Amino acid sequence: MFRPLGVNIGLRYGFSRRSFIAHVSGLAIFGLALSTAVLIVVLSVVNGFERELHARVFGILPHVTLRARSQTVEQPEQIAALRGLPGVLGVASFLQGPVLLAQGESVQGALLTGITPETYSAVSDLRRYEVEPGTFERLAKTPYGLVLGIGLAEKLGVSTNDRVAVVLPEGSVSPLGLHPRQRRFEVVGLIDTSSELDQTSAYTFTRSAQKLFRAADTIHGYQLRLKDLFAAERTGRAANAALGTGFFSTSWMRTHGSLYRAIGLQKLTMFVLLSFLVGVAAFNLVSTLVMVVNERRADIAVLRTLGTSTSVVMVAFITLGLVIGLLGVVLGVLAGVGLGMLLEDGFRWLSETLELNLLSQYFVNYLPVDTRLSDVLWVSSIALLLCFLSALYPAWRAARLLPTRILKYE
Repeated sequence: MFRPLGVNIGLRYGFSRRSFIAHVSGLAIFGLALSTAVLIVVLSVVNGFERELHARVFGILPHVTLRARSQTVEQPEQIAALRGLPGVLGVASFLQGPVLLAQGESVQGALLTGITPETYSAVSDLRRYEVEPGTFERLAKTPYGLVLGIGLAEKLGVSTNDRVAVVLPEGSVSPLGLHPRQRRFEVVGLIDTSSELDQTSAYTFTRSAQKLFRAADTIHGYQLRLKDLFAAERTGRAANAALGTGFFSTSWMRTHGSLYRAIGLQKLTMFVLLSFLVGVAAFNLVSTLVMVVNERRADIAVLRTLGTSTSVVMVAFITLGLVIGLLGVVLGVLAGVGLGMLLEDGFRWLSETLELNLLSQYFVNYLPVDTRLSDVLWVSSIALLLCFLSALYPAWRAARLLPTRILKYE
């Protein structure tokens, strides 16, 4: 034989079709495969939400916002000071304020941001999500132009080249009394990030925002993009120190930090809870192997009579447990990875077929899936370890059988 005797015996038992052992082993393999696949799919979905939070939300929103306590003029030396901070990848000035957008009888609240597209690309990936190429080039050339999130545009019932009224929560005094200030803007394009940002985001050119907010040539502050997301608070404090007391900083940790921590906690919780499902399937091997031991009692007694040591018997049944576990884990990994590859498109097809937006309450409106090799390895390792531990007791029980008590009834 080209392998140890115990391993050879265990493999022969594992691939034997005699009696009901093959059926019991098949059920154990199915349980392991199912639990492993479920754990991989769930972790992949949580990873997908984490990936989309990074790519879409943190890719569009600035990582740190420095807002002036009073409107200030953009100063090159301030921008240079911010760019010189460790870990800062980009700096851009902005104007921002809450507005109401009105079209016919539809009225929606929005956060209007005044930007300069050439410089704003240093802190945001907005250009990646424009529905029509050249949207932000048209924004820079159109007086009182407006770029809307696609969800906000659908609520208003507008599209490109339509006009909407932008109403400020401030009044203008006239001989007829106090009236809300408003201005009609032309929609020059839409952005589609497939996230919650599409429901409230509106962008206009800096000069148009200055006229709307009556800000003359001033700005509301600066926005930063960082190399390390988790250095946002530290960088915000350093930026405050660099600019002086006229600014205060906020970071993504204050606006979306709870969501990020919730996703991380959910992943850990789901991993722990579903690991118990894998554990139940793995420890189901105990009953399977005990039945194998009971059926193979005569074989074990003959081997012991021929001089086979207890260690060989233990190795045989540990090998059998690992064979069953390995088959279950491999099938589970293949099923989990395969289902993960189909789940994203399948969920989108199901939502479109049923005309239901099942994830409308989440920060992304589709089901993202991201299967990571590290998670697959962790799940596989834990499952195989549990299978090994489950095989120890039946193997020990088989090694403790006394040949004289068994063979006297044969």
